[in-house]
Amino acid sequence: MALRCPGHMSMRGFSKDISMARWTIADIPPQHGRTAVVTGTGGLGYEDALALARAGAAVILAGRNPAKGAAAIARIRAAVPPATIRFEALDLASLASVATFAERLGGECERIDLLVNNAGVMRPPRRLETADGFELQLGTNYLGHFALTARLMPLLAKGQGARVVTLSSIAAGRGAVIHFDDLNARRRYDAMSWYSQSKLACLMFALELDRRSAARGWGIASLAAHPGLSRTDLIPNAPGPRTFTNTLFSALRLLMQSPAQGALPTLYAATDPGAQGGGYYGPDRLSETRGHPALAAVPARALDQAACARLWQISEELTGVGFG
Repeated sequence: MALRCPGHMSMRGFSKDISMARWTIADIPPQHGRTAVVTGTGGLGYEDALALARAGAAVILAGRNPAKGAAAIARIRAAVPPATIRFEALDLASLASVATFAERLGGECERIDLLVNNAGVMRPPRRLETADGFELQLGTNYLGHFALTARLMPLLAKGQGARVVTLSSIAAGRGAVIHFDDLNARRRYDAMSWYSQSKLACLMFALELDRRSAARGWGIASLAAHPGLSRTDLIPNAPGPRTFTNTLFSALRLLMQSPAQGALPTLYAATDPGAQGGGYYGPDRLSETRGHPALAAVPARALDQAACARLWQISEELTGVGFG
């Protein structure tokens, strides 16, 4: 069944008294009449889509694996029989796929009220490239979402109280740097360093997008979130079980919070009236590794506005997509 993109619904009028303390999906305001796009069909993306559909949003769940996408849609419909949700093919490692996806939505939807830039890859054991020659983590986690957001801007600009929520990581604040001299790891490659770079880039993009939207009257709030340490598909899909890092992650897996708990900062940023454009949200306990949504610490490198502007310009050049 085709998903119809419904009319406007304002977020005005919702109570602004809901505290972040112990915030849960029960605190999500009604989302009836809102259209949401979520990238990534497993883990956090699945939990985001499930919660938004349960709250009444019309959800487009986007991913590169149709079988996995169909399974996710079936599970959500089983849990929420009246859900308005569909799967759309999107490979963030291909700028052509991003363009095709955005063109399809442009022909089907009047507007988009919420974009959740969630999908990602983590720590491939050797340097891999996207279809466009970018280092896989930078290209998928960041550049693909940069291009997707730019191409969906005409629909977001028509949204009512439109928000873009981009997923970062605690890895963005632990020695992460933007390798401006070697963004695509052509001279050297370390899996964790380039994963951290991609997530720092996502955070810098979210903050810069909000600044530009405010300055230029785009009418879109841009926020960032991270899930702390959560049991998602990223860790099992990282380097094989014999690597020290994966062995360590496997040992810690039982101590990690569930994907549903890890999705809460994203859902808070996406739906709560108290979440502000330019805000960064993560778990509130144990150095932001677990807990309920709270303001997260923004690493100093993400606060460097000159570096953010430089990254933005480079990203436009690499993707060939601009924010007009």
